[in-house]
Amino acid sequence: MIGIVGAGAFGTALGVTLARDGNTVTLWDHNVERAARANAERTSHAIADLRLPDALRVTSDIDDLVDADVILLCTPAQTLRQVLQDHAVLRMARYLVACCKGIDAESLTGPVGTIAGAAPDATPAILTGPSFATDIAKGLPTALTLACADETAGEYLQQRLHSATVRLYRTTDVTGAELGGALKNVIAIGAGVCIGAGLGDSARAALMTRGFAELSRFAQSQGAEVATLSGLSGFGDLVLTCTSPQSRNYRFGEALGRGDTFNGDTTVEGVKTAQAIARLAQDRGIDMPVCANIAALCSGDIDTEKALQTLLARPLKEE
Repeated sequence: MIGIVGAGAFGTALGVTLARDGNTVTLWDHNVERAARANAERTSHAIADLRLPDALRVTSDIDDLVDADVILLCTPAQTLRQVLQDHAVLRMARYLVACCKGIDAESLTGPVGTIAGAAPDATPAILTGPSFATDIAKGLPTALTLACADETAGEYLQQRLHSATVRLYRTTDVTGAELGGALKNVIAIGAGVCIGAGLGDSARAALMTRGFAELSRFAQSQGAEVATLSGLSGFGDLVLTCTSPQSRNYRFGEALGRGDTFNGDTTVEGVKTAQAIARLAQDRGIDMPVCANIAALCSGDIDTEKALQTLLARPLKEE
């Protein structure tokens, strides 16, 4: 059995595609009424007009995951550590696969590091890359990166979690996969700001390019491999998230650029990650002006005009 923690859009989409492919899947929703309704009506609160396969069971009792050999953790990066601390059954799992993107604002670790700290007996991994939940749920072709430092475990997870419509590429470069997924959210906010503020597509392309240079510079300083950063979990995810209104980070940036309010109930992983990366970059002496300005924008310390002036006033140099 495959267990999934988190019945939001992404957790539900993964559960549906795995169940369609012949797996028995148990999806945990912390909301008792929602879980009961999902089972009775075979529908999802997170994705409209989606029929849940019979092989997918929704539960509000997390202990129902005790027999799962693999558990996918589809919770926000900022709540992942607490979820693991609160539920002993998760810490007993053999394989824990993070399906979130970000840097923990307190520990300044990525999802795999968070798992390793909270559940040292489990083998941690991360599933990341360019994907929208609705595309996966519809059965549209999607390619993702599965990163696990243990190559044998990674091979097992790749076989266990692939499906007819979701192709998994394996790597042992956990650092590259984590940082690519985390930092692209920060840059996506900036891309949304460009469009929301009326700066145009050319400005967005420039920000994406310089943002990717920062992503690569920071990640490589932490030991990430160039091939990982130019692959699905880095460049691929960056392109998708910076160009589509389906991205929450992009939509948040658009609202920020327009001066509008944004739905406070919507998780925007890039906000906390921007602040965490800005701290890490400053502590380690890594020049990241794009990320630093996005962090300042998100915290309200500067406005869009000031951020643009700061970036344009930087010294001229070779690319």
